[in-house]
Amino acid sequence: MLNENIRKLRKSKGLSQEELAMKLNVVRQTVSKWENGLSVPDSSMLILLADELGTSVSVLLGETVTEPTIDDRKVISEKLEMINLQLAKNRMAKIKTVRWILIFVCALIVITFAMLVIMQSPYLNWDYNNPELAVAGTIMHGFEFVFVRLAPFAFIASVIGIVRTYKK
Repeated sequence: MLNENIRKLRKSKGLSQEELAMKLNVVRQTVSKWENGLSVPDSSMLILLADELGTSVSVLLGETVTEPTIDDRKVISEKLEMINLQLAKNRMAKIKTVRWILIFVCALIVITFAMLVIMQSPYLNWDYNNPELAVAGTIMHGFEFVFVRLAPFAFIASVIGIVRTYKK
């Protein structure tokens, strides 16, 4: 059946064996052997042959290809709708997770600021002649210095992120 299909499709395209052979980069005798049933093209050549003849490999091999019916289309559209709903649910779950992370960041910033205000920088009154207290005081001062300058930006960015996750 393959040999008959190759011959019919080649002739319907108005190609000679030589012209088809040139397009496929094979010799004319190869196309002749395919059409006479003496040999068959390998899988990669079947794909090229189907492309040149403007058909699918399954049609070339003689399989009957049925057009999708209305019922098939309905089933496919229902499956696509289910997939879209699942993707939407997954997206919403990710957005909620991001929103809660941003809320946690805002709360952490507010709590840390409150603790720094309540503590009133006790390390400023420490005896810096003691090396251990000097190191601890320097670390605490560095943290407070950096935190007070960067936390407002992180807080504002988090609030903007929270607001954006509520927008549709």
